[in-house]
Amino acid sequence: MVQETLLKAVDYWQHNGVPKKNQAWLYTTAKNLTLNILKRKKYQSEFNDQTIEQNSEQLENLQISEELISDEQLKMMFVCCHPSISENSQIALILKILCGFSISEIANCFFTSTETINKQLVRGRKQLRTNNVGFELSKNFSENLPIVLKTIFLLFNEGYSPTQKNELIRYDLCLEAIRMTEILVKNDKIEKKADCYSLLALMYFNASRFDSRMNATNSIIEMDKQDRKNWNQELIHKEIHNLNQAITEKQVSIYLILATISANHCIAPSFEKTDWEEILSLYDNLIELDDTPIIRLNRSVALSKVKGNRNAILELEKLGNRTTIDRNHLFHSTFAELYRLENDTEKAKNSYKKAISLTKNERDVNLLQKKLIEVVPI
Repeated sequence: MVQETLLKAVDYWQHNGVPKKNQAWLYTTAKNLTLNILKRKKYQSEFNDQTIEQNSEQLENLQISEELISDEQLKMMFVCCHPSISENSQIALILKILCGFSISEIANCFFTSTETINKQLVRGRKQLRTNNVGFELSKNFSENLPIVLKTIFLLFNEGYSPTQKNELIRYDLCLEAIRMTEILVKNDKIEKKADCYSLLALMYFNASRFDSRMNATNSIIEMDKQDRKNWNQELIHKEIHNLNQAITEKQVSIYLILATISANHCIAPSFEKTDWEEILSLYDNLIELDDTPIIRLNRSVALSKVKGNRNAILELEKLGNRTTIDRNHLFHSTFAELYRLENDTEKAKNSYKKAISLTKNERDVNLLQKKLIEVVPI
């Protein structure tokens, strides 16, 4: 039934878009499919009307509920991690079916085109059908933990910085990512939980700054201008404990380093007094584990603070020449900020305009337009 529900979701959402309440849609579809199965059994086994009515009533009241589907979402993520499907296709399927991402949002996660994502979804769907993927977890389900954690991380990132919505923060996505990671941390069947603790700490460190990212007019406040007194110190101290818990397992990972970087930002007394040398060193270590365009982009900010804006600009130029990150507005807005600091008005202006053209979030557009006006007054 679950396989049919997943495939029906792919078919329906591909042509009609993702419902606003996608989990409720999954629930309703699963229930209807099961009722249809019971009705087919009626004719196959010559069940009488009373039996069917009793079975249907049991199904309505006991076996399937929205609460069950919601609780099963994490389990379904592991189910989608089938060995016959490529890692990227697995993640794309999970984000599309279980998290309700649009094709363009998924493409943004991978810095690729919507055409590529569509192909991955088609291939993944075919493999789900071919391999008759069931709903039961294998005994070695924890082997798929890295893929599930990566998906949860992408879910949180989309909530923290939405691609298309006109919201600054999609709290629903962030809280869902945190909720699922909390479940994994408490799962006794997962022996090595360092990555779970690290990801949880990373998300909470970022969540501690939620209330400081927006002013009274709902405009973005960048980190260097945020009032750190409004950062949630209770969350920060709590997650330093989780970070220490991860460190005790002596398992260096992407999430551990990212959480440590975020911790450095959270404990710094001010933006200017941030330990940028330590953060740059952490990014260098991170690149050894996961050399991706977005990590190098973020590293360029730390590089500019330690070795100057020109060095950071040179690194970004190299990055743009060998990757597809130039499709992302953050690449061009980072360029623009570096050019602005170097008083290169023309290049800053062009980079801001390029960033604006690639931005689909209204709040990001407003911030970039404000910066553009500051560089080139009307």
